[in-house]
Amino acid sequence: MTVISSLQWKGDHLLLLDQRKLPHQESYLKQTSIEDVWNSISSLVVRGAPAIGIAASYGLVLWSQHAETTDPATFKAELLKQGEYLSSSRPTAVNLSWAIDRIVRVTLPLSTVEKMKDAILHEALLIHKEDELVCQRIGEHGLKLLKDGDTILTHCNAGGIATAKYGTALAPLHLAKQNGLTISAIATETRPVLQGARLTAWELERAGIDVTLITDSMAAHVLKTKKIAAVIVGADRIAANGDTANKIGTLGLAHIAQAYNVPFYIAAPISTIDYSIPNGDAIPIEERDSKEITHYQGERVAAENIEIFNPAFDVTPHHLIKGIITEHGIIRTPYEENLAHLALPDIENTEVHS
Repeated sequence: MTVISSLQWKGDHLLLLDQRKLPHQESYLKQTSIEDVWNSISSLVVRGAPAIGIAASYGLVLWSQHAETTDPATFKAELLKQGEYLSSSRPTAVNLSWAIDRIVRVTLPLSTVEKMKDAILHEALLIHKEDELVCQRIGEHGLKLLKDGDTILTHCNAGGIATAKYGTALAPLHLAKQNGLTISAIATETRPVLQGARLTAWELERAGIDVTLITDSMAAHVLKTKKIAAVIVGADRIAANGDTANKIGTLGLAHIAQAYNVPFYIAAPISTIDYSIPNGDAIPIEERDSKEITHYQGERVAAENIEIFNPAFDVTPHHLIKGIITEHGIIRTPYEENLAHLALPDIENTEVHS
């Protein structure tokens, strides 16, 4: 089984798998500056909330390696500015600001620029390594919901290339494969950028996991007529009450799953929970270039002189979510209370039930 690494730190530069070119070309882009990383996040070279956070942390490492000031106060002030700059690359994914905040915090008690630079690199490497372990634990908890021979339906790509390894929504499938179990997937194509068709189907096929690709509009028919054990998707931001922002189309999928009594799960690390936002109404929704809808392979396919609305995400209300699969277990209702429990220090790896 091959699990692809989408981020590789090389000491003085970062290599990012160019996910825009998948599945036809597997190539890496060399990142040597914070500007390179900003552009790669914004243009979807790297995507997936955890992977974006990891990339941003390395972006701050690259900035620090080129920073010339020796004054600690000046360095800290500029670090804050660079963090804000990176945060602007994609506003919905909370892992981005979470990783940046971690980098900034480790410099606060330090008194020399050299110590700060060392601490920034150490923290970025730690964020990267931690995410691999987090995804493995998410996979282990998610696998408890499934049995040998089951089929899940997933949307967008919340796999290994969206994280350090394994993914979130796809982690149970990768772990099942490692343990000799057969869990199949049905992947929606995920318009307009086709992350399901280009990325999820490619990733699972490469890993030797059975996958069937459908168009987004086929999901209702599939959930009605096929035996689907669960819908499992990732998340870009989870509000304090459990409302969840994920790739556009997730909200409709959750309603369809409820209509046909198929359990709908979110798989995400606790770093995706934004406790500062009480509910989904406060989650900022990124709107992307209209050409993602109007053009295909550089050619316009839509009529001229029309308005285009292209939100990248929608918000699924918590009452449609059966559970949130985290590294600390499967969180269930009441979400506001049980998610708040995860914010406490030294929590154990236990399942939180209603």
